[in-house]
Amino acid sequence: MANTVNTEFEAYYHAVYGERWARLREGLLRASAPVPYAAGLARPYILDYASVLAARSLRLPGAGAGIEGAQDGGAGTTAAGDEILDACAAPGGKSLVIASAMHSGLRLLANELSAERRRRLADVLDAHLDREKRAQVTVSGFDAAAQGARKSEQGRFSAILLDAPCSSERHVIQSEKHLAAWTAARPRFLARRQWALLSSAFLLLKAGGSLVYATCALSPEENDGVAARLLKKYGEAAILDAPDFTEGEKTAYGRIILPDVCGGMGPMYVARFSRK
Repeated sequence: MANTVNTEFEAYYHAVYGERWARLREGLLRASAPVPYAAGLARPYILDYASVLAARSLRLPGAGAGIEGAQDGGAGTTAAGDEILDACAAPGGKSLVIASAMHSGLRLLANELSAERRRRLADVLDAHLDREKRAQVTVSGFDAAAQGARKSEQGRFSAILLDAPCSSERHVIQSEKHLAAWTAARPRFLARRQWALLSSAFLLLKAGGSLVYATCALSPEENDGVAARLLKKYGEAAILDAPDFTEGEKTAYGRIILPDVCGGMGPMYVARFSRK
């Protein structure tokens, strides 16, 4: 646990959360409470339940609600060749949640740009999916922020989960090295990368498809700020579709789960969109 005090970090998040920041900070410093996720898997996988909620928010083809709806049925209502994209998939927990709910007509592309993280992702999929489910999942390594510019790829996917690289303040505040290096430029830099990823993901989405944008960031700049930019850029083509879960707090464009009020879960921000 970090003993370093970064005054710029403290001032930034106090400005966002006010008097709440003190107890939120305490929540971030405490150990999280991960759970074993087992539904539809060969072996349980341990992850934060907030991550399960984010992945379950994705509306799979053939399901009216999120992934929980798909688990209740919907097979046979998808089009041939329906594909799902987990755009930044490592370490793999959310890919497992998605794969666990897929019927045989769906395929998942679990994408990760980093070669090292991609190897770890493949190991997780191999270890936790049975042979049939594993055959439905392909691992790839393209730059998801650039893929949307390729005309041949636009409109390819029926559902996309983008769990974007983010400030990950829970990790930062528990690391001497990362906390000492933090500056207010970090959220601004990451928000630009997140926007490139989200805009690209929207172009990759089919009409009528579901897009979930998630981060483990506290900063509104990386959360609602990026969601708002998507709605402004694409106008009526981008439709806000509120997540179904009730945990956490409503924001302008989604929901955020924070550890001080959610039993140690999170942080996890989730916004959901569909494409007209």
